[in-house]
Amino acid sequence: MEGSSPRVVVCGHICLDVIPAFPSGSAALSDLLVPGKLINVGPALASSGGTVSNTGLALHRLGVPVRLMGKVGDDLFGRAILDIVRAHGPTLTEGMLVTQDAPTSYTIVISPPGADRVFLHCPGANDTFAADDVPYRQLSGARLFHFGYPPLMRRMYADGGGELASLLRRVREQGLVTSLDMALPDPASEAGRAPWREIMERVLPYTDVFVPSLDETLFMLGRGPAARPDGSLLSDVASELLNMGASVVVLKLGAEGLYLRTTSDTSKLAALAPCLATATVAWTARELLAPCFEVGVVGTTGSGDCTVAGFLAGLLHGLPPEEAMAAAVAVGACSVEAADATSGVPTWERVQKRIRSGWPRRATKLCLSAWQWDEQGSIWRGPHDQPRRRRCAAPG
Repeated sequence: MEGSSPRVVVCGHICLDVIPAFPSGSAALSDLLVPGKLINVGPALASSGGTVSNTGLALHRLGVPVRLMGKVGDDLFGRAILDIVRAHGPTLTEGMLVTQDAPTSYTIVISPPGADRVFLHCPGANDTFAADDVPYRQLSGARLFHFGYPPLMRRMYADGGGELASLLRRVREQGLVTSLDMALPDPASEAGRAPWREIMERVLPYTDVFVPSLDETLFMLGRGPAARPDGSLLSDVASELLNMGASVVVLKLGAEGLYLRTTSDTSKLAALAPCLATATVAWTARELLAPCFEVGVVGTTGSGDCTVAGFLAGLLHGLPPEEAMAAAVAVGACSVEAADATSGVPTWERVQKRIRSGWPRRATKLCLSAWQWDEQGSIWRGPHDQPRRRRCAAPG
């Protein structure tokens, strides 16, 4: 099904993730990563990673027909990635590219219990990925094109974003809705020194749905990290991104949930009609924040990518923004119940059943002055949110 009639094409960064198992009670990362020290770990989990694998396979597990487009080398790691992906569905590798000219990308994921992750990453063939590598004929019949991690793909940023803008423009010309995710580069690297504000100004006019994390966005806007983000900062950042050209801005906030802001320009939202169907009005001039669901965390690798998969699946199911946001944080929560990115993601029906069962939400620690809590929707509504169909009150 995925090979013949995809509804979503997921394109961009792919790599092999090698995730050593750390026993509970492991020392802090600063004590673990000491030169000359031998660290005993458990068996390693090898899985495909990056946007193409994480978001693409999460969508597949949710039942969305998907085609994957990534670039791997003709080597051991490349064959391992193709075997892993093919095990999820025999046609899922039909859009993959294999090159003799570059090695496969890989990442060593150091993720001890109770600590955030550290990544040792080789970009490999991702650095050579160009707009002309996309087999555009294979986009036929799809509604949405999702591209991820251009900061980890040298051709996508080396010319000031021209290659990425060209790719998204060509996809748009074929009538697809475009979605773009980012990654946080090493500030000292070539990618970290790229002119990201200028790149986004060049790329976002061709981006319908922009789904980065808040930290990535602050870095790329040259703002620096926020010690304590609040509702005012979220609104300000989203306004800037909308002014650059995006129609729907979704900011991943980690344990604090997911933020949404949409344009008030109905003519721009009309471009999302292949996904939103007749629900365009419900998406106009919205501002929402969805808290995370309570869950036991096993591993956080790929949780942001799976959250994006949940959001895109919500779009394709024609959900209103409140329900699409709930689906997004629900899929992200399911993801962290497993050590790898996607094996914890269930079917769409099971996700919806779990949401309806009264799954408790985490309390946000963000300062949301002038925001209103919608008890019925289990969501925060921002000062820019329109329309307000329900009576709201602060949680008591």
